[in-house]
Amino acid sequence: MMTRAPIALFVYNRPWHVRKTVESLQANYLAKESDLIIFSDGAKSEKDQEGVNEVRRYIHGIQSFRKVEIITSSVNKGLSSSIVSGVISVLAQYGRIIVLEDDMVTSPYFLLYMNDALELYSDEERVISAHGYLFPLEVELPETFLLKGADCWGWATWKRGWDLFNPDPKFLLGEIMRRRLERDFDMGGNYPYTAMLWDTLRGKRDSWAIRWHASAFLNGKLTLYPGRSLVQNIGNDSSGTHCKATDHFHTLVSDRRIHVKRIVVEESISAKRALHQFCRRVAGTGHRAVWRWLIRRWIRFSFLRQEA
Repeated sequence: MMTRAPIALFVYNRPWHVRKTVESLQANYLAKESDLIIFSDGAKSEKDQEGVNEVRRYIHGIQSFRKVEIITSSVNKGLSSSIVSGVISVLAQYGRIIVLEDDMVTSPYFLLYMNDALELYSDEERVISAHGYLFPLEVELPETFLLKGADCWGWATWKRGWDLFNPDPKFLLGEIMRRRLERDFDMGGNYPYTAMLWDTLRGKRDSWAIRWHASAFLNGKLTLYPGRSLVQNIGNDSSGTHCKATDHFHTLVSDRRIHVKRIVVEESISAKRALHQFCRRVAGTGHRAVWRWLIRRWIRFSFLRQEA
């Protein structure tokens, strides 16, 4: 029997979200064959302590997996540091990993898809990861497809992939500026990835995900996506540290298996176009598009002036 990739689950102080995430995982076809490693971060303040305690009481009773390992922190590392250090430690032991945060409800076919992808593309250097979430697009896409970069709502990778992760936002932003990739990096100018990286550099946000995406993007690596979403993010309700309330990203979770087969290892132009159209629809057009262009120009000017 093929060894299943371990699942790393990162939790904090949201017991309802954690329960929904775990229950959906328990309903996955490969749950009983998979190791679940839970990283529980320490409370940032006294008001968060009860939520952390309640989450820890719950996770210590979790069953239905091959093995459950719980790693608790006595201090608050923050999501970014927790994920970076946790992913490094799991990959050092297993060589491959499936990563979830505490607000990701998965399809029963999520683990099948991830393990199939990790096995099929294990030696394909151009593929850096697999992703389980898909935006609610208005077009039908292939069963699986590839896009440049990496993503963060239910994903998997190998040690060779994570070895390319560069934690330095200054280097990443500098390379994007030097190669004049801002517009392409921002999904055709429709999503503020460059601004997110700039905010990370200035300490305005602490995002491991934007650095993961930028690292993959700059290295020309591809991520495998499913044609139907296998993940629903239930955290866009203002309950998390980094998420505002929105229903833009609400999607239906597939009730059918995604069949992972060999495809041409290149970025899907049709999927990229559909994703750009979705981001344009969500972000708005007209004066907002001009405003996003001005922001990119201001970031370029500010960064280069800082470097001078």
